Amino acid sequence: MLPFRIIDRVKFILERQLLKGAGFQLLVVGLFIGLISLVGGLLVVPQGGEFDDPGAAVWWAFLRLTDPGYLGDDVGTWQRIVSTLLTILGYVVFMGTLVAILTRWLIAKMTDLERGLTPVTLKSHVVVLGWTAQTPPLVAELFGSTGRMQRFLEKHDAQRLRLVVLAEEASVEQLYELRNEPGVGSRAREVILRSGSAIQPEALHRVACLDAAAVIVPSQGYNAGSIVTSDVETVKALLSIAAQARHLNASLPYVVAEIQDMRKLPVIERAYPGSVEVVAGGSTISRLMVQNVLHPNLSEVYNELLTADGGNEIFVRGGETAEGLTLGELASQRPYAIVLGLLHPANNGTWKVNLLATSDTVIRTEDRVVLLARDYAHTGPDPKAEPLAPVERVAMPVAARVKPEKHRVLVLGWNRRVPSLVAEFGSYSGLQFELDMVSATPLDERQRELSRYGVDIEKINGRLLEADYMVEDELRKLDPASYDTVMLLSSDRIGSGEEADARAMVGYLQLEDILSEAAVRPQVTLELSDPDNRHLMYGHQSEMLISPMILSHVLAQVALRRELRVVLDELFTVGGAEIQFRDPEDYPLPASADFQFLEKTLAARGEIALGVRRETADERGRHLQMNPPRKQYMDLRKGDQLLVMCRT
Repeated sequence: MLPFRIIDRVKFILERQLLKGAGFQLLVVGLFIGLISLVGGLLVVPQGGEFDDPGAAVWWAFLRLTDPGYLGDDVGTWQRIVSTLLTILGYVVFMGTLVAILTRWLIAKMTDLERGLTPVTLKSHVVVLGWTAQTPPLVAELFGSTGRMQRFLEKHDAQRLRLVVLAEEASVEQLYELRNEPGVGSRAREVILRSGSAIQPEALHRVACLDAAAVIVPSQGYNAGSIVTSDVETVKALLSIAAQARHLNASLPYVVAEIQDMRKLPVIERAYPGSVEVVAGGSTISRLMVQNVLHPNLSEVYNELLTADGGNEIFVRGGETAEGLTLGELASQRPYAIVLGLLHPANNGTWKVNLLATSDTVIRTEDRVVLLARDYAHTGPDPKAEPLAPVERVAMPVAARVKPEKHRVLVLGWNRRVPSLVAEFGSYSGLQFELDMVSATPLDERQRELSRYGVDIEKINGRLLEADYMVEDELRKLDPASYDTVMLLSSDRIGSGEEADARAMVGYLQLEDILSEAAVRPQVTLELSDPDNRHLMYGHQSEMLISPMILSHVLAQVALRRELRVVLDELFTVGGAEIQFRDPEDYPLPASADFQFLEKTLAARGEIALGVRRETADERGRHLQMNPPRKQYMDLRKGDQLLVMCRT
């Protein structure tokens, strides 16, 4: 057994050397080449002849080992036998093994480069920490924000956008996904992918996080039952950035972080002492969904204002661009934009939102002006455009909200946003809701999640029902036609976004089949998780909200202009200014009036005209016409509605 132990020992030592990398492997191969050359040379030395000394014989053996072209020069049987063996060993050891080691090393290096393990050497770039369903539309938003991006780059003394995305495993697949994203296309090659986790300090160094102009932290995936939620990972990432800055004595970058539970806001502020804006992902979508329940068809407004599909956006400009002007004077100089109001600086570093401010309000340097426009260039002065006639908006008392009868809502499906959705319904204390939440998820698990969020469903007449809406008989027993609103939620607990949306879309088609038999059709709202599925439901009667696209827009725009967050919070939460649809007959309008006359009429009531929703869709399938040309006649017909910003 002793010889075998010696052989095993040699094999073990050889294995340990080979595992140390290409350098040690080449060293071992070199030793083998030297040993074979030595043995081959010593075998032909006793033959004498052309060899004056052993060194010449060893060199002869080395030449035969490394180059088979010498094989025909040898004379003598023994010398030819040795030369042939050396040539064969040369093919195996020198050429085969050596080429294999170098090829394997080169492939490994190329793989490492493709994985994105090399630290970037950039400054004033934008970093996205995490690859989720929101990342491709987020990249599209950043590339599409030309005017706002240009101002952002000028502020940070940068020539062009440098975008670095950190993913768990960077790969070519993600590059293809970016290339197929509308709004990105060939610009996908401008995106730098790096591998790693946002909670790893070396990964933060890999993306040069501390040198970034802005860092965006989207909420990561969610696993049911896991005690490590996406918010925990977000807080850990912020702690890692702060710790790295302390270690290197560097300044902290500006961070935009998405969280699901807004109650974690104090934790975020303690974890990160630098400039940070927090976007409540779950609360944002919940607010929009509840607003859509109160004002049906409002999802069309969200899909224009809060996605990159074109149309109008909300812009915030510095007060220095219009210092000393009144809002009325500013509006007359911005013929392609609608002036919504002002942001006033508060003592605690926050902003006081003053949308629907009167036209005689004077703009100060420290204020921020809020405008609605199709392009950033439209928010600035245009010397070629003809000034508009002034519009006088006056202050009016807040109108009381009409208290409707009890509104019955059926929620089909369950995801992590349901507790915040229930809380949002409960925030409208003056309204009465009856909320039935149906899911195949066990009742005790859902009740536990609601309790953790601090929600009491009994206070809003809520019920938890256990059923699978994918089963037609169970869905019919719910009698969906008896509700005022039916919501279908995309689950974040089953596989990918495609799988979750497939369930929601099949459930919607089944729901439509049942509602086709009903005399009265309720409002139907469908939530999707995968932006690629937005075209599959084209032409259907439901209202659609694509959560990743909306949140991507909010994250991208807040990263470029942080004051935008307080504007969105004002518009889409209870109280303050709201966007609503109104009946044209509520206003003293002539049979035919242009949009400028419509503005003046609504301004007399302290409101802002934003556009019109047509009863009949246009050739593109759109009903909403927001911010039309001032001279365009509205030609309002039966069923058309005015889009208005007001206080209720």
